[in-house]
Amino acid sequence: MVRDLIALLVISFLLFSSRSFPQDRYETLGPKDNPARASRRPHPLEELMRTRHATLRPELRGVHPRVFVTEEELELLRQRARTTHRELWQRALSQVRALRRDPPPAPAQERRAQNEVGIGIAEAAFAYRIEGDPRLLAAARKYMEAAVSYDVWGYYYNKPNVDLAAGHLLYGLGWGYDLLYHDLTEKERARYRDKLIKQARLLFDYYKPKPGRTYSYSQNHVFIPIAGLAVAAYALYDEVEDAPEWARLARAIYDRVLATYTPDGYYYEGFEYWVFATPWIIHYLDAHRHATGEDLYDQPGLRAMHKYVAHTMLPSGRDIFDFGDAFEGPLTRLRRGEDHQRTHPGGHLLSNYNLLYATAARFRDGEAQGVAEWLRKLGQLNAEDFWSLIWYDPTVQPVPIEKQARWHYFTDHEVIYWRSGWSKEAVAFAFKCGPPEGHHAAELLKRFSDWHLSSGHAHPDAGSFIIYAKGRYLTGDSGYAGVPLTAHHNTALVDGRGQAREGRGHDAFSGVPYDLLNRIRILEAKLGDKEVVIRADVTSAYMPELDLLRFEREFRFSAEGGFRIIDTLQLAKAHVITELIHADETIMPLGDDRFAIGGSDAKLIVSVEEPKTVRFRIEPNIVIAAGLPGSVDKGERQERGQRLAISSAGPVRDIRFALSLKL
Repeated sequence: MVRDLIALLVISFLLFSSRSFPQDRYETLGPKDNPARASRRPHPLEELMRTRHATLRPELRGVHPRVFVTEEELELLRQRARTTHRELWQRALSQVRALRRDPPPAPAQERRAQNEVGIGIAEAAFAYRIEGDPRLLAAARKYMEAAVSYDVWGYYYNKPNVDLAAGHLLYGLGWGYDLLYHDLTEKERARYRDKLIKQARLLFDYYKPKPGRTYSYSQNHVFIPIAGLAVAAYALYDEVEDAPEWARLARAIYDRVLATYTPDGYYYEGFEYWVFATPWIIHYLDAHRHATGEDLYDQPGLRAMHKYVAHTMLPSGRDIFDFGDAFEGPLTRLRRGEDHQRTHPGGHLLSNYNLLYATAARFRDGEAQGVAEWLRKLGQLNAEDFWSLIWYDPTVQPVPIEKQARWHYFTDHEVIYWRSGWSKEAVAFAFKCGPPEGHHAAELLKRFSDWHLSSGHAHPDAGSFIIYAKGRYLTGDSGYAGVPLTAHHNTALVDGRGQAREGRGHDAFSGVPYDLLNRIRILEAKLGDKEVVIRADVTSAYMPELDLLRFEREFRFSAEGGFRIIDTLQLAKAHVITELIHADETIMPLGDDRFAIGGSDAKLIVSVEEPKTVRFRIEPNIVIAAGLPGSVDKGERQERGQRLAISSAGPVRDIRFALSLKL
């Protein structure tokens, strides 16, 4: 009775809060209805549902388990757990959530609380089927009961029953039901099956195609819940009349998800979202392949995924090149703030590197295996370590990280990473100047009338760069922002204004024609062992009303001379131009237009060479942090380091900036 009263009070507070913080109208995650765009022709998803393969293999009818593994395959996995994979498996067993803590009681509205329950069910159920330990069965049951007790899967105040938590719980309870089918009583099976049916139908009804409906296929709020729907569909395929229809919808949507996924391996939402979102693509591919026999793995972006993971890692192995919505910038790097324990539990980066075991095994790719082994040795962590028992193939010979390329150019997203070596003492930098979802999106948007972009996790940061040296992040990005601004990055402002439609909400690119954004590009990239020259056209990142005719940035590096930034700008009307350089902590003036960033162990000396007359400001870097789901642009103000603003002496129509940044 007391618990129910507390739950009611929590729900009332959350509902009130959601009214106090209106939803961000510039961000549309998931489906979006546009009656004006309705056509008499069938929705494209209807054709995909009709023609794509989503039928359970005949030999799996009436069989449990079947979604990811069969009984025979479990026996082979038990042998692995005792021999070739013993070390991996023992680490996974030591981390089983359901043995370490109780599931949160209803309504479980804390951030990602229900997500953890979904993963916890799958983890405990799978561990039980390998070990046979009754404690694991009891723990799985406890977590399954918690999932059933949640009247709403997800947040009461934002997309209840149809968003991320729904995907996690459909996956966990669906696979738990499948794995434990013969260990459950008939009453328990009925209870869990009924909950799965209720929640899967709610999700299916929300996502099913209708005239004028579009979907943000490339966004994690689509492919995470749909992966969960697929797992539930294959778990109940021959037990529930409409489960095959759930599978067909999932297959149709994933046709678009895979088509719109990055071809060069770069993940536009940022590394934090690669960690959070990419496992669900792998889970869908694994479930679909095992349940239907159709293998959809061979995607160019998945083949190149390990390159993104390797190059986005800073030499320290504890932090990342944090383009996009990734962590909390200086707060995370300095081990401050509330979010650090989630991103770095126990001081170790949660990178989900074991996903690379899956792609290494599938593609027989020694480089992917080598990247995973490197990150394992660095002490990084996985959210679902138990999957390593299935994914890791010891016959794939790893290519040591030291023998892999030290630089890479992601040509679709226009991002370049370079490092002097793979040691923790290396100099490393990254440069970014491309459209938010890559060049491939421009053509696909013309082909897929049912696709709308929701690029809020990408930032208005064209022309920006990050520099790391001597074990220190010297200058770069500001982390996850509820309202992303160009001022949070090392690039330029026009009369204090930045790129795209920044400042209106979480999605700075909402309403901006993608053909305009697609003109943002790197013009030249000369990448060598000791010298690097990058030239980029940043012009189209800024809206026409800012009168910018030309903004070309040249980024140079030499091992002997350090970094040099040369910007050439031309405008139709005179405006004040401001260049920005960020620091995690303080910026010290040195006189003679020189400034120091960093500490006693490593410094970056910033010198202004051109123009001869400029104005300087050292100011706090204020970021609107992420707010509640659905109101992400309503977060609190946080100070994340400082920035140096170097402005033209007055309004100009033509200007050239030349900055030297020496280590």
